[in-house]
Amino acid sequence: MKMKKPPIGISNLKEIIKDGYVYVDKTKYVYELATTGKYYFLSRPRRFGKSLFVDTLKEAFEGNKELFNGLYIYDKWDWSIRYPVIHIGFAEGVLKTKEDFHKRIIDIFRINQERLGIECRDIEDVPSCFIELIRKARESYGQNVVILIDEYDKPLLDNITDCLIGVRAHTRGCNKHRAV
Repeated sequence: MKMKKPPIGISNLKEIIKDGYVYVDKTKYVYELATTGKYYFLSRPRRFGKSLFVDTLKEAFEGNKELFNGLYIYDKWDWSIRYPVIHIGFAEGVLKTKEDFHKRIIDIFRINQERLGIECRDIEDVPSCFIELIRKARESYGQNVVILIDEYDKPLLDNITDCLIGVRAHTRGCNKHRAV
């Protein structure tokens, strides 16, 4: 019997399932979250599988049934319903300035628009585009919108050292032009 490889550094359910990595089934929790509440904030230590769990949520809500064959959720989920998923993740790159952060948000919104087949009137107006993206996704799919935010704290962690240095130097904290 061949041993499966551990998915070290992989947080993509499709890759883990298709390439035969070990997967510890957490889909019971996906089902419980989806059927018992409305808003959740998941907090666990770094490197504890949050990004993989968020990706698992995304795949389930998008109705990708084939990935869940043999898992807890497979015969309990209504795979005929495809929810619009807006996935916002900050794992990629380092965001050192407000401008970097703004560009990343716009890029994230652009990716979500393409995936959902929706277009915002003014992508540069981040708050308006976000509201419009949610509204149009709801209208287009006829389902509630699932919003998943992953690595929300990474821009803060990218800048924490600069902030601490500024505080120690008795300045007014982070340099407003550098900190996100």
